[in-house]
Amino acid sequence: MNRLFLMIIAVMVCGATFTGCTGISYVVEQIEAFFSNRVKYGNTKDEVLTFDFKQTADSVLVFTENSQWRGEQRDGMYNETGLLKKWREGGPELLWSFEGLGDGYTSAAVANGRIYITGLIGDKLFLFVLDLAGVLLAKKEIDVERNDAYPGPRSTVCVNDGKLYIYTALGKLHCLYETTLETVWTRDLFEDFGGRNTLWGVNESPLVVGDKVFMTPGGETHNVVALNKNTGELIWTSPGMGTLSSYCSPQFIDGYSVPVVVTNTLQHIVAFNADTGEMLWAYPQENKRNIHPNTPLYHNGMILSTSGYSGGTVLLRITDNGKAIEEVWRNDEMDCYFGGVVKVGDYVFATGHENRFWFCIDWRTGKTMHKDRRLAGSNVTAADGMLYCYSDRGDMYLVEPNPDRLEIVSAFKITLGTKQHWAHTVIHNGVLYVRHGDALMAYNIKKE
Repeated sequence: MNRLFLMIIAVMVCGATFTGCTGISYVVEQIEAFFSNRVKYGNTKDEVLTFDFKQTADSVLVFTENSQWRGEQRDGMYNETGLLKKWREGGPELLWSFEGLGDGYTSAAVANGRIYITGLIGDKLFLFVLDLAGVLLAKKEIDVERNDAYPGPRSTVCVNDGKLYIYTALGKLHCLYETTLETVWTRDLFEDFGGRNTLWGVNESPLVVGDKVFMTPGGETHNVVALNKNTGELIWTSPGMGTLSSYCSPQFIDGYSVPVVVTNTLQHIVAFNADTGEMLWAYPQENKRNIHPNTPLYHNGMILSTSGYSGGTVLLRITDNGKAIEEVWRNDEMDCYFGGVVKVGDYVFATGHENRFWFCIDWRTGKTMHKDRRLAGSNVTAADGMLYCYSDRGDMYLVEPNPDRLEIVSAFKITLGTKQHWAHTVIHNGVLYVRHGDALMAYNIKKE
């Protein structure tokens, strides 16, 4: 395509809002790459399906939005305001639904006017790209994916600085350009680092901080690794405790003499120097099956870890400027399986596993404030002072975070989709995204 023509188009599209890129030549290169990719891939039924030049150019120019598992801080909190405090009968307005994702448990990743989500069709993992109106823009085959018990992907797409990071349940990590969906690099974490898969397939959602991607291959020598996010090259490796990974997506903690990455492996909560890979400390955390899917929750010098199968919940205080910890309290009653935990004010909210209740716990003391069976088996997120609870029975609840009692404000049934109600909900710009197997639904929860 004529380069002068592309430069003119780039200037026209950018106009006065040209920000966030290094120059017109950069924009031209990206547009050329897009068209090159479309010529190569775009005419197949499983690749780029539609193309809106203005929208695509906008996404090329400015990568102002990143997206990752359970929100900006991986704590289930979404920084939203002006949301409804009560839903109408039957639930909030369904803006749109998209069916055809195949099997899977991943959440939506919403960034830069796009929605990224993965699913299993046949024995292949596909990436689906939708616009904010739920229109399919692209469908790209990524790799072979797990197709036995509980088939489908578990790892939510990470969107970071114009690239997508996708991890299969079979241990393959893919990095793609956000604009063209071309592969930047791929690493097989099991083959390259002696990693080993877990019983139900790894479901770690990639953690990207600075120039590093932090992952847990679970090898005896290469237990936790940091890769260069742009090239996939190894930056550091740590033997950690030398045990299997345990379904956990790691947490990043800053503000100490060393930056800290915290995760759960088979029998421990472990922390590493994010710059060097040095293991800083390990703290015992076990349960009957040694399954620990919940990302550690960090707040103000404290780390909360919780796991199912009667594993209970522990709060740890960071000491020695990030290099050590001490136990503050332990609550053996709340054993959250994989529904996540949120902290609102001085209280923690989650649901138990073998202790199948909804729990409210005092963050300061570990005391159980109340428990209730009505919301048992729910994953939980929070925004604008309210809790959003999606139960494994397919009920969506809006809950007031009251430390004295469970206060359900509104509820409705999720009727679309297939198989288990396990995917965590996402809130972005006043829209609640709910994935149920084959279907993704978008609900308007913004006040008029």
